[in-house]
Amino acid sequence: MTHPFLIFKWIEDLLNTHLGNHVTYAWLVMLILIVVSFLASRAIKTIPGGLQNLMEAIVAGIDGLLEDTMGKEGKTYFPLIATFALFILVSNLIALIPGFYPPTADLNTNAALALTVFVMTHAVGFKKHGFAYLKHFMGPILWLAPLIFIIEIIGHIARPLSLSLRLFGNMYGHEIVLMIFVGLVPFLLPVPMMLMGILVAFIQTFVFSLLAMIYLAGALEEAH
Repeated sequence: MTHPFLIFKWIEDLLNTHLGNHVTYAWLVMLILIVVSFLASRAIKTIPGGLQNLMEAIVAGIDGLLEDTMGKEGKTYFPLIATFALFILVSNLIALIPGFYPPTADLNTNAALALTVFVMTHAVGFKKHGFAYLKHFMGPILWLAPLIFIIEIIGHIARPLSLSLRLFGNMYGHEIVLMIFVGLVPFLLPVPMMLMGILVAFIQTFVFSLLAMIYLAGALEEAH
């Protein structure tokens, strides 16, 4: 563990529970998102302001990216992609608060997110095309179909591995570097690292969400 002190870890030790930091802090992120969503939608106004304005900007940004990546059909999957984006972003950002641990710095959390994308991709593909979805794995040349099928299966299995490790490596690596600087110079030097952490948090959220959209868009396409 890179953090010298974690609030929820201390509470877990007092209560003698062993849920794991990635679980307790994932629950915290979910609670934050529920509370913020409730406050933002509690009194919706025609001319938004404050929290409503922020949430509308986020929703509009995700919706625009969905339409640009997946077309009009992508709007159906807005709840899924928006949930991924908001959960990952908040999980990444709480790493900048002393005593808090980002769930995305744990491979278990990232694997769960990546496997959800993997399952949803193929569920959407079979729902849209039926068994004709298997043509996506066959390639355009009939006599090469057995070889292409094996290559495609390996490629699709590698997707959740890639999604998990990319997010885990960036967030866990940033945690280690930040804690090293905090230990060496606990005042001014960590500030640039924290600013870089904000940039990393947004970039990794964008990359994961964009790849999820690309995988879903690929499953919706007609096989040639």
